[in-house]
Amino acid sequence: MITYPAIIRTTGLSLMMASVMAVGLAVAEPPIAPKPPGTKPEAPVAEAAPDGELAAIPTPKVKPDDIPPAAAPSGPYERWAADFRSRLLAKGEFSAEFLDEQLADLKLIQRAIELDRRQPERTLTHAEYLTRVVSQTRTNQGIDRFKRYREDLRAAEEKFGVPAEIVTALWGIETSYGAITGGFVVRDALATLAFEGRRRSFFEAELVNLLKIIEQEDRDYREMLGSWAGAMGQSQFMPSSFLAYAVDGDGDGKRDIWGTQRDVFASAANYLKQSGWREGERWGRAVSLPSGFDRSLVGSDTRRSINAWRDLGVTLRDGSELPPALENFTARLIQPDGAGGPAFLAYRNFDVILRWNRSNYFATAVGILSDRILIGAE
Repeated sequence: MITYPAIIRTTGLSLMMASVMAVGLAVAEPPIAPKPPGTKPEAPVAEAAPDGELAAIPTPKVKPDDIPPAAAPSGPYERWAADFRSRLLAKGEFSAEFLDEQLADLKLIQRAIELDRRQPERTLTHAEYLTRVVSQTRTNQGIDRFKRYREDLRAAEEKFGVPAEIVTALWGIETSYGAITGGFVVRDALATLAFEGRRRSFFEAELVNLLKIIEQEDRDYREMLGSWAGAMGQSQFMPSSFLAYAVDGDGDGKRDIWGTQRDVFASAANYLKQSGWREGERWGRAVSLPSGFDRSLVGSDTRRSINAWRDLGVTLRDGSELPPALENFTARLIQPDGAGGPAFLAYRNFDVILRWNRSNYFATAVGILSDRILIGAE
């Protein structure tokens, strides 16, 4: 399993990562320290509740006698589903008819449980990870898709202020430009993992969010496909992220992150904008460190101006000076593989990418791929 923080990112889990997990690989990188109080979370999540309870569902508002009976449960999974239905009815948010239709014939996906429990067998270094994720094939495909969908990507950039190449890179890393979005019925995947119980509150809350999407968007759950963990469509949004960030990019009145490119691009750009993207600024850049560099400055949350890093001997990867920048333009220094490995100045937009997926590996891959796509497309 790829072990970077938050196996279920608030916007969902990368299908590319799931494919790597299937062969027993794991990324070993230092955990990212929690953000201090007051910082914006990666994505909205339901409040935690003890296992066995549905997160954020209050005391019943109707009498038990008013709740229509469900079909008699015949096994543990069916009993959990019946209890889940009863709790939703008690909250009064959905009608009995709607729940009977949407929760009928729930399927238990054993493969989802296996993938959720899979343990890593070996680790990938940052360099190995980049070789796999930012391959020449993916770069070439990204350049092609950038040119093919330039108008749609630019429309999202103009509206949300997020560079088209960043959106393209996210699209490429998450789902290979929409080619690998997952073949699991998200309703069944979420129900399975809620029943399994290790993170019941989280997955029950996401299943509730999925039901809200079905009702609001008038969608057929059988067509809502995604990863084994419930990440949906070409942008791999969890249902909570869909409700918070998905937008109608083409003006047809629907938010379709499965098959409408303008919606896919606009939704990804909106996610980053709402997470604090600073228009006109880079994500970061690869740098070189002088011999004898003070290691205490690496990996710290302390931000310094570009001029301060220049004074400490930090240069571009080719040895040339860091470009001039305003004094208030600051960066952190990271070195994912430790001493001797690649080093990067991480600007504030790097931290925004971390709100999509809290992994230095992932964020540097997005940045590097976006740079290569932009250079190749020009």
